Amino acid sequence: MAHLTDEKARAFEMHGVTFTSFAAGATGARTLAAWRADFAPDTPGQAHTMAKEEVLYVLSGVLDIEIDDERFTAEAGDCAIVPAGAVLRVTNSTPEPAGAWVTSLIGMTASMQAGGDRIAPPWAQ
Repeated sequence: MAHLTDEKARAFEMHGVTFTSFAAGATGARTLAAWRADFAPDTPGQAHTMAKEEVLYVLSGVLDIEIDDERFTAEAGDCAIVPAGAVLRVTNSTPEPAGAWVTSLIGMTASMQAGGDRIAPPWAQ
């Protein structure tokens, strides 16, 4: 499926964030997964480690990003490159919604720091 509209994209909710999947195995992608992450106002981030590299481009709003020991505020137009194995936490600490476009490799998995649960996010499969 080469053309996927917003209405046809699959949406998933986790930890106060809506993940809208555009490029995934289910839509015909073979290598890259890409999704929009919409953060509700005042959404605390959940620390996790991803098995594959991820690129996060802020579309709107302001996000507080932690990658291992590095902490910064990213605004619309900013990009964060998250190495495989790094601990990532993305928080929207503002009263406004925020959104990001995220890309990784299909099959990406994550390990949650709290509890150690390993997940295979459906938007990245």
